[in-house]
Amino acid sequence: MAKRIREKALKIKKNQDTRPYASVRFVRLSPTKAKIVIDQVKGKSYDDAVAILSNMPHEAASILLKVVKSAGANAEHNKGLNVHDLCLAEVILGEGPIRVNKVYFRGRGHGAERIATKTSHIKVVLDSKE
Repeated sequence: MAKRIREKALKIKKNQDTRPYASVRFVRLSPTKAKIVIDQVKGKSYDDAVAILSNMPHEAASILLKVVKSAGANAEHNKGLNVHDLCLAEVILGEGPIRVNKVYFRGRGHGAERIATKTSHIKVVLDSKE
């Protein structure tokens, strides 16, 4: 029993991704609005992505800029890499839970409608330029 657990742990450690990344979860931002911004920077170099995101007027751009800079800081500090030699290999967008935080009452006694706010999970993975 213990041997299988050790073998499984070694297998997971061997297959673990070693690229620098940063993620943010439960952002109060619709995934469809975030996808518009993510499509603009996916596959670009680190410097180009930072320049594009800092000049975009979208709210999602400021959130994604923080995540990209955090991934760059993780690459420099934890992996000892130069951020100018990196590119955005993957930008993974996931849909988070939907929060129902308001109720909108309808007229003439027809009940109430819930106002739902969507959330997103964003993960940025950096890799060397190829």
